[in-house]
Amino acid sequence: MPSNLRVKVWRGGAGGDFSTYEVPRQASQTVLDVVTYIQRRLEPTLSYRFSCRVGMCGSCAMTVNGVARWTCRTHVSKVVDGDSLEIAPLANLPVIKDLATDMGEFFDKWARAKGRFRGARARHDDFARIDPASPERIAANAGIECIGCGACYASCDVVAWRPDYLGPAALNRAWTLVNDLRDIDQAERLRAVAGDAGCHACHTQGSCTERCPKAIAPTAGISGLKRLAARRAMRGEL
Repeated sequence: MPSNLRVKVWRGGAGGDFSTYEVPRQASQTVLDVVTYIQRRLEPTLSYRFSCRVGMCGSCAMTVNGVARWTCRTHVSKVVDGDSLEIAPLANLPVIKDLATDMGEFFDKWARAKGRFRGARARHDDFARIDPASPERIAANAGIECIGCGACYASCDVVAWRPDYLGPAALNRAWTLVNDLRDIDQAERLRAVAGDAGCHACHTQGSCTERCPKAIAPTAGISGLKRLAARRAMRGEL
């Protein structure tokens, strides 16, 4: 095993370029460990984002050797090419500086997809009772572990081709909510995701499902939205 890593790191904004650093190779080393070493030992002006370091927050997602990944849970030994690593910001998002991207439009699309739960009960009402074995609850449970890391969004070719496309994370969130029987915005949400920039724009390539670190399948949820929107449209409800 080489004693050093040759690491190419994106520097600057959208018009920036890669700079190369030599980083000592360590056992059980993560990609985030590598970035942190560069920032603390070699290049103190390097900008990047992280928080929990244990795969809970999703803020450390970057492009590693061309693939969107959580860097805190990605071990160098799993992705290194010989002694080389290439670390870049997430694709399909504006670059603020170096490895930090602007997530504003990503979360704006959640809002456009009506990704906010709205129930009918107030805090003093009895709890709603939902059968955990119901098909709707099972479908919702399959997608609720999303933490908004943006790996699926950065991996989606349709987002690259159509910047107005809502993207897999926003549509996955919409799918969990249309299966939540407590929510009262179902019709409005389906109208929001059934437009030209919504679920029907998905080409079902599956990159989002392949790259999701939480093993969620946004492709399946988007297909569910297509079917549900089609049924509602045939009934004249959309």
